[in-house]
Amino acid sequence: MKKNKKFILPLVSMLVMSILLSACGGGDNASSGENGSSGSGKVTISFMHWRGEDSEALNKTIDAFEKENPNINVEMQTLPSDQYQSTVQSKISDGSVGDVFASFPGAQFEAFTKAGLFTDLTGSSFLSSYNPKLIESGQHDGKQYAIPYQLVYNDPIYNVKLFEQYGLTPPTDWEGFLALCQKLKDNGIIPIAFAGADIGPGQFMNTMVMNNAPSDDIFTKVEAGEAKLTDEFWVKTLTQIKELNDKGYFQQDALGTKDPAAGALFIQEKAAMLASGSYQLAQNKQQNPNLEQKLLAPITVNADQAKYEGVHTTTFMLAVNSKSKHPEEAKKFIEFLSNPKVASDYANQTGQNVTVNDVKYDTPELQVAGEWASKKTVFQPRFTILNGDNQKAVTNSIQAVLSGTSPEEAAQQAQAIIDQHIGK
Repeated sequence: MKKNKKFILPLVSMLVMSILLSACGGGDNASSGENGSSGSGKVTISFMHWRGEDSEALNKTIDAFEKENPNINVEMQTLPSDQYQSTVQSKISDGSVGDVFASFPGAQFEAFTKAGLFTDLTGSSFLSSYNPKLIESGQHDGKQYAIPYQLVYNDPIYNVKLFEQYGLTPPTDWEGFLALCQKLKDNGIIPIAFAGADIGPGQFMNTMVMNNAPSDDIFTKVEAGEAKLTDEFWVKTLTQIKELNDKGYFQQDALGTKDPAAGALFIQEKAAMLASGSYQLAQNKQQNPNLEQKLLAPITVNADQAKYEGVHTTTFMLAVNSKSKHPEEAKKFIEFLSNPKVASDYANQTGQNVTVNDVKYDTPELQVAGEWASKKTVFQPRFTILNGDNQKAVTNSIQAVLSGTSPEEAAQQAQAIIDQHIGK
């Protein structure tokens, strides 16, 4: 018996050591896989953005991606757009979430750039899938830090049947626009549904200022101290917005109206125009299948002085977090989204036009926005304001005139905030 015990104990010891070594080795392999390098471990990447309304379509996209890439799991997290703009930077700053994240152009893109949150995507093969002009807003100092995925026209939407009923066509000058609004009002129709409590000022300012501005970079000059909001271009814009409000061309209590309520007025055909943009076309149609919609932009000058017909924005800018532990997997996910077939499915399921080449649009709403590709449009002026406080000062000046402040005083108040940031 003693002889057997001596034989068994060393054997047990060897077996235990073998298990421990195997466990240690297994831990190394799992860690290697978690870090996105060699090994068979499954990697989880986080995808953060603000478009909760796209979740159903993006979940289908994620399922297809995971099927094609079984070792990569994508967890999607969305925030409301206002929260996203105010809180997401702190959430993604350590790389624990947001391996892939979306950025707004303008102030948020600038803030992320300064914080060093972007991975340089310059030279990535999937960039060839995009219209190069439409992804320029994701560049900084010649480097491609983010890829604008959505193409939006920030022009008011109008009800085609209501226009036809009252013999109206999109006007080509300011007097024509005022006359159109008056005819609608005379017939008991709200001319413009305006979400003055949230998105309205930031959306409507773009078409209102596009032809008043002396140059496309006017807000860049304002932030540099080379021009002022008290100059004619912005005082005129505020005066014209005040005129629309004073003449009753917005709904009652426009300043207290939020986006869903303004949208409801249009969807219920109580308002002939909605001061938003092409991104709401599909949503409106879903809630009222009888709606026939197109886009128009108020022309605030004489027809022969108009430089632009409307406004466009390239947004929902996809990026790889510079702090990500899985950068290659994150890039692979963006590469998948860049495929024209994948982008077509996303576009047609969400009703959003995209910047990817060779995409086929199936719905009338997407085709309506697509018609604007041949029109002369300017990049959204609001997003050329790179400081968030300055951007808020500009939109707040619109709310100020709606509350009774004179255009001159509202412009002065906004300029005072701009002055605080010049040179910082």
